[in-house]
Amino acid sequence: MWDFNLEDLVDLQPHIDRLYEKKAKIDQSRPLPSSALQKIREDLNLEWTYNSNSIEGNTLNLRETQLILREGITIRGKSLREHFEVFNHEKAIEYLYGLVNPHYILREIDILNLHALVLKNIEDEFAGRLRNGGVRIVGANFTPPSANKVPNLFDELIAFIDNNPLKLDDLVLTTLFHHKLVWIHPFFDGNGRTVRLAMNLLLMRKGFPPAIILKNDRKKYYDGLNQANKGSYRKLCLLMLQALERSLNMYINALPGNSYDDYEPISNIVSEPSFPYGQEYISLLARQGKIDAYKEGRNWLTTKDAIEDYVSKRKRKR
Repeated sequence: MWDFNLEDLVDLQPHIDRLYEKKAKIDQSRPLPSSALQKIREDLNLEWTYNSNSIEGNTLNLRETQLILREGITIRGKSLREHFEVFNHEKAIEYLYGLVNPHYILREIDILNLHALVLKNIEDEFAGRLRNGGVRIVGANFTPPSANKVPNLFDELIAFIDNNPLKLDDLVLTTLFHHKLVWIHPFFDGNGRTVRLAMNLLLMRKGFPPAIILKNDRKKYYDGLNQANKGSYRKLCLLMLQALERSLNMYINALPGNSYDDYEPISNIVSEPSFPYGQEYISLLARQGKIDAYKEGRNWLTTKDAIEDYVSKRKRKR
């Protein structure tokens, strides 16, 4: 179970290196203004709750999610379950922040507690408990292991993460954990939200912000999980790196002298008469993680400097 073929991740190393450089830039600028930190954290938590719930079928939009959390407003025409999913996810995030520290060791009880919070007042009978029956996942290319194997597989996965016997990079290790916990599918319901919370617990203990997989990337996300079931982790790892880069950029853009204005939609950059590259080419570089770029909605944003830096490195290699 714990033998991985990671050869297809080799070309992602420059992307991984870039994320560590961005983290170092943020670390060197600490302490950041408390007001800026609070605003970023609130924005990230809101997007995290909205996107993670939406991936699982919750129909509340971002603004409705914000009204429920910040104003305590009930949204007409939306189910009680959908409201609880919003409140519960926010509480799970608060619990997660309480766990995070540089010396944190992953524990089974913490994942169970996250799950208990996710399903509170929704399915209390199963909240915080490993499943004791079989499940199947619509649209997936695998059948989760039988219930009698789940406890041991769960324990083995946690031990693998805490010991890291293959000495994997933390970002790669987090990707493998994400997939394997989905594959084990330890709960009857709430697996996706719990997995993404636990994934971010691993990232945040290493000083990274949470990686938020966007609702618009839902198909790409499930495709990445299905490819991981076949042994290829590249698509899932790339998606996680891109999600993490977006969060890192939020912090960097809050630093003195930085601005979101540095990033532009690719369509804006390539529309300039003097720009020598087409939109399809630059968009491909962004999707492949080869340039510093992040996604807002369905649009990729990058900078001219990021494009020129990539092109100059390519020329030097030649």
